[in-house]
Amino acid sequence: MSPLPTPACCGTSKAAQLLQLSVGTIQSLVDKKLLEAWVTQGGHRRISLESILQYQAQQQKLPALTRLLDNRLRVMVIDDDAVSRHLLQDACLSAHPQIDCCAMASGIEALLTLPSFQPQIIILDLLMPEVDGWEMVRRIKEKEGFEQLQIMTISALSEIELQNRGGPPAGSHFISKPVDLGWLKGYLLGLMAPQAWI
Repeated sequence: MSPLPTPACCGTSKAAQLLQLSVGTIQSLVDKKLLEAWVTQGGHRRISLESILQYQAQQQKLPALTRLLDNRLRVMVIDDDAVSRHLLQDACLSAHPQIDCCAMASGIEALLTLPSFQPQIIILDLLMPEVDGWEMVRRIKEKEGFEQLQIMTISALSEIELQNRGGPPAGSHFISKPVDLGWLKGYLLGLMAPQAWI
């Protein structure tokens, strides 16, 4: 008896690349059964290429404005600390099914992803190598099309240490670490109200 043919598939990262979405968003689409996926014996997630093409076709049929807004809130988390980064991303994704969240380990990675992901909110750690939070806020403010972007800066610095560095970046809302994840979920849910961000 011949084995059943294996359906054409790819990994989560490749699916994210094909659909120009974050890995977190792909995982969310799988959880919502919008993409067909399974786990191999080796523990790797595989996503059906056919379901990716179907999802892509459905999105392209929508009017451009609907695709842009789609009643979804896009959040970008930028933190070089993996534990903090994953906690924040999980909190965002679990707050509401219509929240998409991508997580970046560096400011450079985030700046490269900004144009494609188009976040409405950024949660940004101040103390990062290469491009720190102050520099990140300055660069984001210089970019066209991000005037309405809300930036939430976070840090474990004490108030005195923060003031010695010139205070939080202008145009950002500062939150001390560790971030109260319950508060964060409530904040995001408040923004999901149509009058809050449309």
